[in-house]
Amino acid sequence: MLRTLLVAAAVLAPSAASADRQFGITVDAGVPDGAAASIVYRPISAFRLHAGATHNMITTGVRAGVSVVPLRSWCSPTLNLDVGSYREGDANPLVQMVSGDQAFHNDSLERVGYRYANAHLGLEFGRKRATFYLHAGGSYIAGKLRNLDAATDGTSSTTVSFTTDPDVRLLTVSAKLGLIIYFL
Repeated sequence: MLRTLLVAAAVLAPSAASADRQFGITVDAGVPDGAAASIVYRPISAFRLHAGATHNMITTGVRAGVSVVPLRSWCSPTLNLDVGSYREGDANPLVQMVSGDQAFHNDSLERVGYRYANAHLGLEFGRKRATFYLHAGGSYIAGKLRNLDAATDGTSSTTVSFTTDPDVRLLTVSAKLGLIIYFL
């Protein structure tokens, strides 16, 4: 009986791999992610999940992802995969702010939204209570170009017309910088 209890306690007791804090929050900023705040769950030392809200200065979105952290040291390389989506929003105020031209308006910027997937390699510093990270790699971005007929002024001798909004797909480099604070 005592032997059974000892075996059960050994199986159910937290292992050294799970002695790290499992829950936290992360904030980061990057391209195409924008700024993000997420909940982090680390079920085992080498594996981390996150999900949260994002903002790209146009509209709000969501993002989720997974990270593989192979080393249990204060500095570790990582492999990171994320997927996210931004609902459509008006990009004209952002262009006005960046350009300084308050009169600027383009109908094709009224409905900007996209989906994306990131594959990043990273370097992370810290482990137990806080982790600072830099991730870089590539992203696949997909969306639609809206109101392109309204964007042409009709003065050109060559007229382009669209019966539907064209799909746009892009492979590009991307990166993000962030901080995780573990609390449980």
